[in-house]
Amino acid sequence: MDLDAITKHSALHAKPSGLILQYGTAGFRTKAEHLDHVMFRMGLLAVLRSKQTKSTIGVMVTASHNPEEDNGVKLVDPLGEMLAPSWEEHATCLANAEEQDVQRVLLDISEKAAVDLQQDAFVVIGRDTRPSSEKLSQSVIDGITVSGGQFHDYGLLTTPQLHYMVYCRNTQGQYGQATTEGYYQKLSKAFVELTKQAFCSGDKCLSLKVDCANGIGALKLREMKNYFSEGLSIQLFNVGTTGKLNHLCGADFVKSHQKPPQGIEMEPNERCCSFDGDADRIVYYYYDADGHFHLIDGDKIATLISSFLKELLLEIGESLNIGVVQTAYANGSSTRYLEEVMKVPVYCTKTGVKHLHHKAQEFDIGIYFEANGHGTVLFSKTAEMKIKQLSEELEDKKRKAAKMLENIIDLFNQAAGDAISDMLVIEAILALKGLTVQQWDALYTDLPNRQLKVKVADRQVISTTDAERKAVTPPGLQEAIDNLVKKYKLSRAFVRPSGTEDIVRVYAEADSQESADSLAHEVSVAVFQLAGGVGESPQPGF
Repeated sequence: MDLDAITKHSALHAKPSGLILQYGTAGFRTKAEHLDHVMFRMGLLAVLRSKQTKSTIGVMVTASHNPEEDNGVKLVDPLGEMLAPSWEEHATCLANAEEQDVQRVLLDISEKAAVDLQQDAFVVIGRDTRPSSEKLSQSVIDGITVSGGQFHDYGLLTTPQLHYMVYCRNTQGQYGQATTEGYYQKLSKAFVELTKQAFCSGDKCLSLKVDCANGIGALKLREMKNYFSEGLSIQLFNVGTTGKLNHLCGADFVKSHQKPPQGIEMEPNERCCSFDGDADRIVYYYYDADGHFHLIDGDKIATLISSFLKELLLEIGESLNIGVVQTAYANGSSTRYLEEVMKVPVYCTKTGVKHLHHKAQEFDIGIYFEANGHGTVLFSKTAEMKIKQLSEELEDKKRKAAKMLENIIDLFNQAAGDAISDMLVIEAILALKGLTVQQWDALYTDLPNRQLKVKVADRQVISTTDAERKAVTPPGLQEAIDNLVKKYKLSRAFVRPSGTEDIVRVYAEADSQESADSLAHEVSVAVFQLAGGVGESPQPGF
């Protein structure tokens, strides 16, 4: 590794003075014009990580559901996972190093992580459709090449596709072919096989409208349509020809505003879904006959999938260990339905996909979806082998159920939450069970809820425990929340500090929207008074 060459190139990607960034669950994200130095340095870091793991590492240039003027970057570890926590710290340290310290920080990381600098390195790169992404990808490539790494630039990919490519390369093709065609073939073959079992005539029941958030999902779904043309008819909206990325459209907009995106034509009881900008989130929705909007978020997606998997396991008489992982934001009705009706165990973790993913790996079949629609199903190697064995040994009906499980394993992009693979699984299950979107929605009724934000002088005054459901500090806050919750039926509330800015997030749910709104407001006032609120005290009304 030529440190002098790195120093020389680093000066061409100079860090703006005073800019401090934190590598979080979603990597680095900020305005695109501030990211050139970060991209170059993440190219350097990816080479070090590749040398240390003796594996291919991925670098994805995206800011997911953020506005078009933002961008970001995240590294993908050898089996398609998010970057290891110790390397998140290295990423933050390197990104924030002053120019004269870059060499020293690189050597420090190499020493701490026991990196063999003589080892070969290989990095794969993907990017979303933002105007800034191509130039920022070139900065990543500059960092890779100057530090002696080899690379393959896949160009435009969804984030989950890059995770898939990394996983394929590091399993020598056992997981699939590390090409977009390999990805399409793997998913579409499993989908077509699975939907052959559907007792459903005509195209009507497998027709779907997709809001692509003016992002990469539109390009990739258009390429993929021909692979499953017989089994699923999809119409694409917000494909990027006119609107801005994630502007008044996309999964995050639909979830946050509880209304359909602009640019999509919806008939009553017609099934629709939205991706986010990099196609790793999905939510469903529809208008009922009276014109009321219904959102089907990650909680209901997890419920549909886990219920179906439980039924298949019962069919084949196999007691694999199944678990659903949620965060505190999961609607209380979904938790009750899973535990009491479906008898599926539910576990709660801290907010953030890395926490959910880690917990889900503890089960033979681990299911996780955040309410925002980001999630997947993980099958352990033991479960995969057992299901494959059963699909060869069992007779008739039981074999059919085992084959379905095999197809579902192939359908899920187990490397990451993937809107395309999630969509195909959902569509297949609805067809197999003969469910309409209204029947799916009617599995349980969400408790009304409200999320608010309170500005504080220092978010670190709030610390939490019990998967962020209880406040430890400041003194008296949790007691105040408990007393407020007692005033309302079927209610709960919790507060947690933002990971990036000095705000505290408040969540409340209750038996009516009026009660949920009132509880959220009262908790916000308690946070303002006890946790150092700034500006005007929270006012009622939304």
